Amino acid sequence: MPKFFLDSIDPKTGFVTLTGENAAHARVLRLKNGDAVTVCDGSGTDYRCTVSDVSDGCVSLVVHSADASAAEARVRCTVYMAFAKGDKVEHVVQKATELGADAIVAFPCRRCVSRPDGKSLDKKLERWQKIAASAAEQSGRGRIPTVTAADSYEQALSRAAQAELSVLFYENERANTFRAAMEAAPFATAALITGPEGGFEAEEVRQAEEKGIRICTLGSRILRCETAPLCALAALMYAAGEF
Repeated sequence: MPKFFLDSIDPKTGFVTLTGENAAHARVLRLKNGDAVTVCDGSGTDYRCTVSDVSDGCVSLVVHSADASAAEARVRCTVYMAFAKGDKVEHVVQKATELGADAIVAFPCRRCVSRPDGKSLDKKLERWQKIAASAAEQSGRGRIPTVTAADSYEQALSRAAQAELSVLFYENERANTFRAAMEAAPFATAALITGPEGGFEAEEVRQAEEKGIRICTLGSRILRCETAPLCALAALMYAAGEF
């Protein structure tokens, strides 16, 4: 069933109107009167609707019912990914959204090759947020993950440390496993931190430890910077009973 996100929905009226990109998407899908669609407010509520009228630039829907989205994970997880070259962050944003991430945060650290300036970063964030919105629609999410950037590595650590389970993955860690960290105590919020192409420096790992963040291994193989966050998120969702 097609799904659309709207910034504001007033179910009391009994009607919803799709305009702009949503209306254009509806026309691509060739929706016609009587077709069933889902409209979401982006905050976890799905509205079951049917198409009542299709015109140029506007699609009218009748609202039949409202229910809490069944597609949202019980654990609210934020993925912290160091800035990376090319379209690697785009890939992680899309796939992390599909896997159920609540938010994605990009951040700078010492070995980052990519260091977007203010204007460039604003454009990237706008694009990344659109990718998250599209992936949320495609995967039937009830929320669109927020995509932001931390001003510094220290800021990213401070924000991540507020989660009930916060983990930084380090390729030189051998003893502490992610599984053990997840089994140590119940948690409803999580933060997963992964590094850039060159990995974290030892001093950065020490900084994370001082914030109370667990340092864990993701196994004996070195994962690419775009693979590690998705691997960790998938493992977390599996452990939380989402799969």
